[in-house]
Amino acid sequence: MNSLVIAITLFILALLIGVEVIGKVPATLHTPLMSGANSIHGIVIVGVVIIAAEAHSPLSYVLIFLAAVLGAMNVVGGYVVTDRMLEMFKSSKPDKGKDKASQDEQASSVTTQTAKNEGADK
Repeated sequence: MNSLVIAITLFILALLIGVEVIGKVPATLHTPLMSGANSIHGIVIVGVVIIAAEAHSPLSYVLIFLAAVLGAMNVVGGYVVTDRMLEMFKSSKPDKGKDKASQDEQASSVTTQTAKNEGADK
């Protein structure tokens, strides 16, 4: 019973410290923080695999499966959010090379259409 109280106390303290630390991070540093959190969650999945080697009861198997699924969802979701955050920093200007290629393509189709129209007029 004593170890359970210690574990719950440690969890609550970690929760409070985590909320306090994350609340003080400026907006410009959230993307690197998310990337770091993704790597930590990858370590959690490795821990699940290591614990799975020691499991012997059906309850352990259920908890390991649940931990693996939730950890994987957290990793994937973290990378999706990080990718969206990085998209906000990209320039919205179109590439000049792509713009030039699309202009050439439009000019080519106009020339082809004009040639067809002239052939139909004769």
